[in-house]
Amino acid sequence: MSSIHQTAVIEAGAEIEEGVEIGPYCVVGARVRLSRGSKLHSHVVLGGDTLIGENSEIYPYASVGLAPQDRKYRGEASRLEIGRDCVIREHVTINPGTEAGGLLTRIGNSCLLLAGAHVAHDCVLGDHVTMVNSAMVAGHCRVADHVILGGLSAVHQYVRIGESAFVGGMTAVENDIIPFGSAIGNRAHLGGLNIIGLTRRGFSRDEIHALRRAYRMLFAPEETLQERIAAVDAAFPNEARVQQMVEFLRSGGDRAITKPRSRTAPD
Repeated sequence: MSSIHQTAVIEAGAEIEEGVEIGPYCVVGARVRLSRGSKLHSHVVLGGDTLIGENSEIYPYASVGLAPQDRKYRGEASRLEIGRDCVIREHVTINPGTEAGGLLTRIGNSCLLLAGAHVAHDCVLGDHVTMVNSAMVAGHCRVADHVILGGLSAVHQYVRIGESAFVGGMTAVENDIIPFGSAIGNRAHLGGLNIIGLTRRGFSRDEIHALRRAYRMLFAPEETLQERIAAVDAAFPNEARVQQMVEFLRSGGDRAITKPRSRTAPD
């Protein structure tokens, strides 16, 4: 059975599965769905068409699912989906989608959003994403699996961040970050690969060495970026992780690519 504190406000229509805990002074809107085993500490506000996945936990003063912070939003029906086993700490804000972005914001499984983090409308976060205190992601961003966003970092709208990338604290990201990259600074530049993160994830020594060689080729001063991408593709046809970087670069996006600070080659 679920446990709902007597001071909580649950609007008619809210769907609450078995094993849900709702603490004091929480507010749960009429279109919210709380999956089995999820937990709301005190003073949590959930609104909109919002799905909270199994065993996810939300801490006090988080505001989840309320209207997007976008001047173009006119009340159109939009959704927010949060996966299972997520932890959302104090004062986190997460907004649903808008018509311009497909009407959906999605957060994957096992994500950790620390105090004051913000996920804007139409963003898609993969699994095992960590946003450290006050990290912010603007609208329409795509953040892949196992990304870490350092404290007080800020990501510009429409930016893509590839798998297992690391963004340092207080870093302002205005362009796409390749998978496995490590970005620091204001404005952000690549400082190399996220070797610590790759090691923690169990990447083999050979995989890491291949990624290092590919990284040096991709950001060498000679030739254009497209020529260097082709060279890396040809040099590492059977290296799945390198091919992941190649595909990320070739698929393109609305933003440019974050590069090392010392890079001088034309594009």
